[in-house]
Amino acid sequence: MPETNPLIQTASWGRHAGLVRGALERLSAQRALPRLWERDGSLWSDEPAVQAAIRNRLGWLSIAGVMSKQVDALRGLAQELREAGFTHALLLGMGGSALFPEVCRKTFGVAPGHPDLTVLDTSDPAAIRAHSRHPLKQLFVIASSKSGTTSETAALTAYFYDLFKQGGLDAGAHCLAITDAGTPLERQARTLRFRRVFAHGPGTGAEVGGRFSALTYFGLAPASLIGVDVARLLQRAEAMFTRCGPEAPPEGNPAAELGAGLGALVQAGVDKVTLFCAPELAGFGAWAEQLIAENLGKQGKGLVPILGEPAREPSSYADDRVFVVLDLAARPDTGLEAAAEALGTAGHPVVRIRWRDPYDVGGEAAKWFVASALIGHLIGINAFDEPNVQESKDRTKALLERYAREQRFPEEAPACSDAQVDVYGTAEAGTSLAQCLGAFFRRRRPTDYVALLSFLPRTDALDHAVVALRERLAARSGAATMLGFGPRYLHSTGQLYKGGPDGGLFLLLTAEEPEDLPIPGEPHTFGVLKRAQAVGDFEALRQRGRRILRLHLRGDLGRAMEQLARALDAAAAEPL
Repeated sequence: MPETNPLIQTASWGRHAGLVRGALERLSAQRALPRLWERDGSLWSDEPAVQAAIRNRLGWLSIAGVMSKQVDALRGLAQELREAGFTHALLLGMGGSALFPEVCRKTFGVAPGHPDLTVLDTSDPAAIRAHSRHPLKQLFVIASSKSGTTSETAALTAYFYDLFKQGGLDAGAHCLAITDAGTPLERQARTLRFRRVFAHGPGTGAEVGGRFSALTYFGLAPASLIGVDVARLLQRAEAMFTRCGPEAPPEGNPAAELGAGLGALVQAGVDKVTLFCAPELAGFGAWAEQLIAENLGKQGKGLVPILGEPAREPSSYADDRVFVVLDLAARPDTGLEAAAEALGTAGHPVVRIRWRDPYDVGGEAAKWFVASALIGHLIGINAFDEPNVQESKDRTKALLERYAREQRFPEEAPACSDAQVDVYGTAEAGTSLAQCLGAFFRRRRPTDYVALLSFLPRTDALDHAVVALRERLAARSGAATMLGFGPRYLHSTGQLYKGGPDGGLFLLLTAEEPEDLPIPGEPHTFGVLKRAQAVGDFEALRQRGRRILRLHLRGDLGRAMEQLARALDAAAAEPL
């Protein structure tokens, strides 16, 4: 018998309450929910070809029932891997194919006797090398890509398959592929005799876009491996879909209320949704960040997700913020409760969401699917495409092709150099790093956000330094801040950065790789791939007229980060 789902959502819209009521009335008058469930593409586009493409991406509306029939197969695989002695699994995927498994790992942990799971969504040699140190006999890899052509997934799969072979192991027995039917990854996996291939065909998940794939094999197979009861998770999702179904009136419908609220606020200039999550639910924030950014950041419009930002006094926030506070009913976070109360008292719009237990992640994902689709309708954009993601991919491909011919990247003279940091972008030649940063931040408008995009080596020390730099930026500037690690963010917030409003200032950090890794069968290394991705995105953002500096660090990277922090302090001598 399906579980009832008491997931609680309350909202205080403050002075925007009238706008939200108006948006709910529009949704009702336009029959938006029934038309969504009828898969009516005209909700998002007047063009017949676009409407057809949208209909082919709405399979998530019925996916819970489809995947319920696969629960025994997923449990069987999990048991098989336990019996085979695997103690750790690496998921090789990017964006929507990788984020929900990470949510499950952070939310549920690992059940006793099940293999641990790490999402490896990077081309960074340091991170790849660190995860290559697991005992190979006990390591299992999951190659995950809807298209079957994702460059990072292909490179990582080749690397680990070769590693297993070099270790004298049956490499295929250590591999699982999750993809759509007929893709290059499916063909490769069957040729190389992977232990298992989960391929979504018509009616079984192929009609689900990557960022809506949480409730397909992409999310559920890795979740099952770590001991998550995927049947229970699907029941919570199904219960939420019922609550948000075509017969449910918008009032009292959690997805419609969330969608109407955020959609109305975006149109009123409240375009930054700040996510505050209890520590055990923090993984969900990263998943929601991608869904919001990719679904809604295009055509010069967008809702900007702010995640992981240090909390401030309510009075220090501008009027362009709406806050979503996510907590657990069984273990309420008193700090979050107090923050939500203070924000509401100060007049900020606040949405409070409380789960009964971690399995409400299934219902929460379903709710955000529907809500984001409704927001897209309200603000007049297609929530199901990603028109600007390809820009950086195309530039990366061109740079790699040139590197293959010339064995070097095209050289660009830095706009200025200061000790261990070279600056590329708009800067006055001969200026110091502090002067350059000061001039750059003087271009910031009051409602602009600042995004720190790091392609530095993924070590604990450097990751901590980047997070500290973000906190410094927030404290010095008072601006909303975002943080993305490349190439991960290219498959998430990268769509918003290029396709959304011109509302951001970007600092992109690069460095030489201290120790590179080859990619089997490719003329370039992981370090070269990562460098091409960083420079490709820099060029794509610059081509679109975004305000961006690329800061290339040299020598001792810890000291270079210290220099950058000091320069930021000097630049902040006058308010940013």
